[in-house]
Amino acid sequence: MVSAPLSLQTSRIRPAIQALQGDIVEWRRHLHQYPELGFKEEKTASFIAEKLTAWGIDHETGIATTGIVALIEGSGPGPTLAIRADIDALPVQEQNEVPYRSKHDGKMHACGHDGHTAIALATARYLSQHNDFPGRVKIIFQPAEEGPGGAKPMVEAGVLKNPDVDAIIGLHLWNNLPLGTVGVRSGPLMAAVELFDCIIQGKGGHGAMPHQTVDSILVASQIVTALQTIVARNVDPIDSAVVTVGSLHAGSTHNVIANKATFTGTTRYFDRKYEGVIRDRIEAIIKGCCDMQGATYSLNYWSLYPPTVNNPAMADLVRSVAEHVLETPAGVVPECQTMGGEDMSFFLQEVPGCYFFLGSANLNKGLSSPHHHPRFDFDETALGMGVEIFARCVEQFALK
Repeated sequence: MVSAPLSLQTSRIRPAIQALQGDIVEWRRHLHQYPELGFKEEKTASFIAEKLTAWGIDHETGIATTGIVALIEGSGPGPTLAIRADIDALPVQEQNEVPYRSKHDGKMHACGHDGHTAIALATARYLSQHNDFPGRVKIIFQPAEEGPGGAKPMVEAGVLKNPDVDAIIGLHLWNNLPLGTVGVRSGPLMAAVELFDCIIQGKGGHGAMPHQTVDSILVASQIVTALQTIVARNVDPIDSAVVTVGSLHAGSTHNVIANKATFTGTTRYFDRKYEGVIRDRIEAIIKGCCDMQGATYSLNYWSLYPPTVNNPAMADLVRSVAEHVLETPAGVVPECQTMGGEDMSFFLQEVPGCYFFLGSANLNKGLSSPHHHPRFDFDETALGMGVEIFARCVEQFALK
């Protein structure tokens, strides 16, 4: 067992949770060694279910393929608070040289979901032994956050019903913030995620005879440049949005004008008033450039996740708890918005809630690689802090 670090022992974390720290680290490191991709988290789900069964915690498995929901009853009547943790990994080859390095080639917990799962397990363990709060807690272990998205299928499967969930919280270990800080704000925290694929069909020919062709590369290049006018000229400057073309492929050699070009990209925004607006502008630009040059196109555009929007009252609850747990209120960081996306957004569309960031970087330990990086890792001291924040949120929510 890994002993609790000194920084945890001296923080405002109750002794019963300090005593769990070694176990939480062990669970996290076990999960880290066996990462699984979305909707294929069989070993992960089995590990979670085994722990819940051993602790006598009621739970249901096989929800939206590999999801699990645990239910912990409090000491009397009261509201139902849900806690969500994502359990999937990424198709990344790990480059860390650590004893708990991934054993699954080409797969890695490169975003901290192993830590989220361990925190949720420890929260379940603690609350099942200290259920002196009114109401109940649902702990939702959700698959496939990284894609194609497990939150929506879990909502559709009824995880927010029977009993009805009154509010929901969740956290993300966050290497963009140092250990000992929490990023929390009301309103939009993370952006909508929309994706597009486009094929430009021109007419190929000899590179020395361009007048006989419709140059798909030229058309695609004009489109890529023109797409940047959307944010510059169609989005209110007070708002934020992103249009990114992430890939562009065409042609095969020096002296042949390509008859086809393909490109893919993503759009991001916080305000749902732009839902549909950016998509329409993208297609208008593509059509206009194609019409001008005599090319044709096909566009596939779809929404992955809506914006992640926090309820003000729930954000205030998390903020007040974080200020108590952290050594100073200055550790609460409201300037924490990101254009990254999260399917926690589907839960937050159904019930009020708060998603927040738990600082996990530690430059002194070399733990600062960004999320989705093959050397991503975090300071495990944050695990016990996450449990303490969740436990206090449960206790305070029941008193609201």
